[in-house]
Formats: sequence, structure tokens, C-alpha cells
Amino acid sequence: MLSEKRDSGPMIAARLDRGPIALADTIRTAQERILARRTFPGVPGQVSVARRWLAQMIDGFAAAEDVLLACSELSTNAIMHSDSGLPGGKFTVRLAIRQDIVRVEVLDQGGLWAGGSRMYGLEGERTEDASQCGRGLTIVAAITDAWGISGDHQGRTTWCEIRSVL
Repeated sequence: MLSEKRDSGPMIAARLDRGPIALADTIRTAQERILARRTFPGVPGQVSVARRWLAQMIDGFAAAEDVLLACSELSTNAIMHSDSGLPGGKFTVRLAIRQDIVRVEVLDQGGLWAGGSRMYGLEGERTEDASQCGRGLTIVAAITDAWGISGDHQGRTTWCEIRSVL
């Protein structure tokens, strides 16, 4: 059963600069239809906590395992590749569901990063050298219908959308 969860602290300063491709007419941003969100300390052990929390939110969704794997990969990236992994850092997971699509966003606290805004999806396939992104984003690209990254050194949002039969 879905329920709304609120952070105990303020939202991390991140925003979606561009809406997703491929599924743009269904969910434009999770902020418009947030069903749940939760902020976690930016330490590796919290990835499994985020995964268990999200599993409760999407119980019964046919593609739940793919959603949980994508959340794990995006949360790990937030901790490993942003200021969220520094002492006192945190990351936020947001969930939106509309019809047969689940959207998961992971907001981090920014920091130095060589990439820019990127989007991948069914209508805008784009490939990059996996060594630039690591294997986590390669996995996310393989199991999701659309995904992307936006933001800057002050905060980034990495999102994915997975379509499933309810």
C-alpha cells in the first residue's frame, strides 16, 4: 500500500531541469505526483535501508525487482560520486506512480562531477563509454524504460522510469 512519507529535514537543493523523454506525456516530474519521499544518511549501509523502504511502497508492482535494483544503483552513485557521501551527507529517494509507470528519483548534494545533464530513453537512445559512468548506470539503462541526470555542483537528480503491468 502506498503512503506518503515526509522528510524530517529540508529537501536537498536539486531540481529537474528537463522532463524525461520517451514517457514525457505520463510523468513529467516526480515533484508533480510525489507519493512518497524519504531522506537517508549518505553512508553505504543506507542503500539497503532505502531499498527496503521502497519495497514497502511498491509492493505488488509487477516490475518491483527492477525498480529496487535501479534505486540501489542510483543511491549508491549518490553516495559514491557526490557530496552526499561526505561526513554528514544525505540523499533523498522520491517515488511517483502513474498508471503503469513507476518513477524513482534520487537527489544528491552535488559536488564535482565530470558529467552534465543526460537523458536516455526509448526514443532518444544514447550510449557512452561504460568506464565513464561505471556499471551502475549501464544496469539502470538496461532495466528501465527511460532515465536521466540533471542538476549541477549544488545538487543533482538522477531518475528512472519503469513501465509495468499492474
